[in-house]
Amino acid sequence: MRLILMEFLSLDGVTQGPGSPDEDTSDGFTGGGWFVPHLDDAFLRTITGWVREADGFLFGRRTYENFARDWPKATNPDDEVARQLNGRPKYVASRTLRTGDWAPTTVLSGDVAAQVSDLKRQPGRELQIHGSARLAQSLLAAGLIDELRLIIAPVVVGTGRRLFPDGGTPAGLRLMRNESTPGGLAIHIYEPAGPPATGTYDIDDRR
Repeated sequence: MRLILMEFLSLDGVTQGPGSPDEDTSDGFTGGGWFVPHLDDAFLRTITGWVREADGFLFGRRTYENFARDWPKATNPDDEVARQLNGRPKYVASRTLRTGDWAPTTVLSGDVAAQVSDLKRQPGRELQIHGSARLAQSLLAAGLIDELRLIIAPVVVGTGRRLFPDGGTPAGLRLMRNESTPGGLAIHIYEPAGPPATGTYDIDDRR
């Protein structure tokens, strides 16, 4: 399976609490719900198509607990995203959880990178990470993420947990596709491209 990261970002890189003011108030964060005003039908069609390609979902503990609280309540049989999330295998990386109530769930503890590497060797299409910024950072640093789907909302949140924090592992990315939606979301799809390239601007050679 290919490991795919799907992440909602603000223009200043915040990932925390996109869905509601009370989604994630850890570390005193009060700016949640910043993504919701920009949702539109075009984006919902895109995300539905992506989720159809998943043969499993991978979460960090905090994101898993939020999803496990909310998505089982979505019982509309026409809701493709809910049907996939509720029915497909789920994996949660956690040092504290022993079991997961959102069936079928497998808890990954210990060497998570090694276990994710094992999962990637299983047959299938996509193993998708939704949110889970800290987990995503560690797996990107380990070279395990095959594609990043970053959905950027036209808002500066100012504070909050970021996908790419100061001190993170440098990485080069190659832009594969990009598009925008009527609601102002910018969808950028990247694949890892090794270490970041550098160069020196030559003022006498501005081709």
